[in-house]
Amino acid sequence: MIKLFRNYNPLNMLWLALILILLRVCYLPSIPDKGYFPFAELFSRLHLDKSYQVVLPPMLNLFFASTMVFVQALLLNYLVNYHNLLGKSTFLPGLMYVTASSLFTPFLMLGAPLMCNFLVLWMLFKIFSFYKGDEAKSTSYDLGMIVAVGTLFYLPFIYMFLVIWIALIIFRPFNWREWAACIIGFATVFFFLAVSYYIGDAMPQFYAIWLPLATKFRVIVNFNYYNYLVLIPVIIILALGFLKLQQNFFKSFVQTRKSLQLLSIMLLIAGFSFYIRPDFHLDHFLLCAIPAAIFFAYYFLYANRRWFYESLYILLLASIIYFQFNTF
Repeated sequence: MIKLFRNYNPLNMLWLALILILLRVCYLPSIPDKGYFPFAELFSRLHLDKSYQVVLPPMLNLFFASTMVFVQALLLNYLVNYHNLLGKSTFLPGLMYVTASSLFTPFLMLGAPLMCNFLVLWMLFKIFSFYKGDEAKSTSYDLGMIVAVGTLFYLPFIYMFLVIWIALIIFRPFNWREWAACIIGFATVFFFLAVSYYIGDAMPQFYAIWLPLATKFRVIVNFNYYNYLVLIPVIIILALGFLKLQQNFFKSFVQTRKSLQLLSIMLLIAGFSFYIRPDFHLDHFLLCAIPAAIFFAYYFLYANRRWFYESLYILLLASIIYFQFNTF
């Protein structure tokens, strides 16, 4: 399986679609009766009821979510190969993203984090252009607007603003105009949002948007540990990926090293930004799927013992399918 996706072959798109279906067909017997899709967190509060949700037929919800994952997998694969992040062209990033986006059943349905992954990919396309560009103010402004738009749909996305500044530190010499440009871009979107709240005589609601940012960090302790055993092979693969990256780090191009450093920081920021949610939703960690998939792909591309890495990936697939049937 892994050996097949190590090669950059357009026919792998067909195999990728089959694996996507395999990782979701097992969920069909336990699919919920109604597919709720809270498509926006902030901008819908002005003109709509706070509990407003789009209700889709479950099968349609699953189909749309699966289609979005497939498109995102292809975009991620193109991004990694275009910027040569792994050192050679391969279909492994797409395969790893499809796999990572199937870890938990909440990942399989539509949600704001899944939509925001399109914005994460858009950000990465622009950020990786920092290295070769002579001027980055306009790109930085665009990135600020992208983060603002993502924040409209999903409040924890606001922490991707830190990714922009860290990218400027890693890729660019210091230029205060570039740092200010992303702030202006972010403020532009929320200026127009504030105007709409003002016209609707709802400014207290606009101020209330930012209250969760002052939330103290909470440790989530009330969960069933058995439901998270699927993370054991994930942690093993991620650790092996970082180990392999450490071994090859100084053999890579400078741009590749800087890009992988940024992705590791993005993984941490996306993971720890869950705490500003008023309640804990597992689908938040879909924001970690893109950087995690790249590190997974890095390991499987450079792993040497075929029997081991093939067995490890099969174990991961089996774990995902098993825990889709069992909720303990």
